[in-house]
Amino acid sequence: MGSIEEEARPLIEEGLILQEAKLYAEDGSVDFNGNPPLKEKTGNWKACPFILGNECCERLAYYGIAGNLITYLTTKLHQGNVSAATNVTTWQGTCYLTPLIGAVLADAYWGRYWTIACFSGIYFIGMSALTLSASVPALKPAECIGGFCPSATPAQYAMFFGGLYLIALGTGGIKPCVSSFGADQFDDTDSRERVRKASFFNWFYFSINIGALVSSSLLVWIQENRGWGLGFGIPTVFMGLAIASFFFGTPLYRFQKPGGSPITRISQVIVASFRKSSVKLPEDATLLYETQDKNSAIAGSRKIEHTDDCKYLDKAAVISEEESKSGDYSNSWRLCTVTQVEELKILIRMFPIWASGIIFSAVYAQMSTMFVQQGRAMNCKIGSFQLPPAALGTFDTASVIIWVPLYDRFIVPLARRFTGVDKGFTEIQRMGIGLFVSVLCMAAAAIVEIIRLHMANDLGLVESGAPVPISVLWQIPQYFILGAAEVFYFIGQLEFFYDQSPDAMRSLCSALALLTNALGNYLSSLILTLVTYFTTRNGQEGWISDNLNSGHLDYFFWLLAGLSLVNMAVYFFSAARYKQKKAS
Repeated sequence: MGSIEEEARPLIEEGLILQEAKLYAEDGSVDFNGNPPLKEKTGNWKACPFILGNECCERLAYYGIAGNLITYLTTKLHQGNVSAATNVTTWQGTCYLTPLIGAVLADAYWGRYWTIACFSGIYFIGMSALTLSASVPALKPAECIGGFCPSATPAQYAMFFGGLYLIALGTGGIKPCVSSFGADQFDDTDSRERVRKASFFNWFYFSINIGALVSSSLLVWIQENRGWGLGFGIPTVFMGLAIASFFFGTPLYRFQKPGGSPITRISQVIVASFRKSSVKLPEDATLLYETQDKNSAIAGSRKIEHTDDCKYLDKAAVISEEESKSGDYSNSWRLCTVTQVEELKILIRMFPIWASGIIFSAVYAQMSTMFVQQGRAMNCKIGSFQLPPAALGTFDTASVIIWVPLYDRFIVPLARRFTGVDKGFTEIQRMGIGLFVSVLCMAAAAIVEIIRLHMANDLGLVESGAPVPISVLWQIPQYFILGAAEVFYFIGQLEFFYDQSPDAMRSLCSALALLTNALGNYLSSLILTLVTYFTTRNGQEGWISDNLNSGHLDYFFWLLAGLSLVNMAVYFFSAARYKQKKAS
C-alpha cells in the first residue's frame, strides 16, 4: 500500500504543478511587478475596458481635429482647395508615419505600456497648443473683411502647425502600441483566450468609431457654430481623459518584455547571410542553427519554424567549421538562429499584402478631403438646420458601428459554416472583401458627382460656383459603403499584422500597417498634384478647381476607382501565394 502511495505521489504532484501552471498566463507576459500574471486577476476582458476607453477618447480627440481640419484651413487660414487638401493629407500621412518611431522604442527598449504613456503626454501638449492658437486673439488668424482675407502671420502659422505636428508625433507612440497592447491581454497558449482576442479587434475598432462619431457630429457642429477654440478645447479635455483611463487600468494589465531592436536583428541576418554567401546550404534544414532551449533566444518570442522560401537568407544560420570547432555561437553578426532568419522572411512575405493598403488608404483619405469639398458644393440645409459637410463623416462611423456587431455576431457564425474557419473568414479573405467594397465606394461618389454637375449645368450655376440645390444627403451611400469597407479591410489588417508578425516585432508590424495610411495620404496628395498639373495646362480649368461646378471631380473619383480595381487584382494574386507563419 505504501509503495502504491509512493508511486502515485509524483503523479499527484505533477498534476498539482500542471494545475498551478494553468493559473498563470504562459505566453511570456508579466504583471506590473514583473511576476507571472495570474489569469484570474489580470488581462483578458477585465483589462480591456481601460484600453478601449483610452482608444475611444484618443480617437475622439484625433478626429475632432482631423475631421474638419480642411474647413479650418480654408475658412480661417484662407487657403485654396488644393493647398488645404494637400496640407490635410500631408499631416494625416505624418500621423501614420511617426508610428515607426514609437514601434521601435516599444519593441526594443520601453515596452508598449511606457511608450503609450510617454507619447500621450506629447499628444496632450500638441492639443493644448492647437486650442490656444484658435482661442488667444493674438494667435488667431484675422477674419476676412469683405472680400479681403489677410494671411496669417508667421507666429500664427508656427503655433497652429507646431501644435498640429506635435499631435502627429504623439500619435506615433500610441497607434502602433495600443491595439497590440490590448491583444497582449489574451494568452496565445490558451485556445479560449485566442478566440476572445479575435473578437477584441472588432470591438477595438468599434471603440475608435464611437469616438469618431462624436467628433464628426457634435464637435464639427460646435466648431462651425460655437467657435474653433471651444471646438478644439473639448477634444483636448478628452485626450486628458484618455490618459487617465489608461493609467487607471495599470494593475490589471499583462506586459510583454521588449525583445531588443528589431532593426538590429534584421540587419544581422542580412550581414551574416552576405558574409556566408559562398557557404553551401545543408540539405537537411534541421542542421541550421537554433537554440536548444524551449524558448527562443529573442526575448518575448516563440521559436518560428523554418520555411523554404528566400533560401539565401538561410545562410545566416549555417554553422561554419570555425564556429563548430570553437563552439562560440554568440556573434549574431556572423551566425543567426532560424527564428531570427524567419523574422525577416515573414516581413518579406508580408510585403505584397502590406502594399495593398496604400491605395485603400488613398481612397479612405477622400472622406476628410474631397468628400467634404463635394458636400460644400451641395445644399447642406436640412429644413432650417445648416449641416456642416464634414458632419457627413457621421454616416461612415455609424456604418462601422452597425457593421461591427453584425459581423461579430451574425456574419462570423454564418461564414464559419461555409469556410470552416473559427473567425468566419481568414484575415486575408476579410481584407480582400474590403478592397472590393472600396471600389464600390468610389463608384458611388463618382455617380453622385455626375448628377451634381448635370444639375449645375442645367441651372446655370457653372460660372457662379454657387452650391447646387441637390441635398448633401445624396452622399450618404458613399460614406456608408466606405464604413463597410473599413470593417472588412482595416480590422482584418489589424488582426493580420498582429497574428502573422514575429512575436517580438508586433509593434513594428502594427506601425508598418499604419504606414500604409501615411503612404495612402501622401499618394492622395501626389495624385491631386499630378491631376491638377496635367488638367490645368494650356489655361484649362482642371478637374479640381476652387469652383467645383466648372471642374470634373467625378473624373478624379473614377480614377481612384480604377486604381482600386487594379490594386484588388494584384492583392488577390499575392494573397493566393501567401504562406502562414508557424510558431512553436
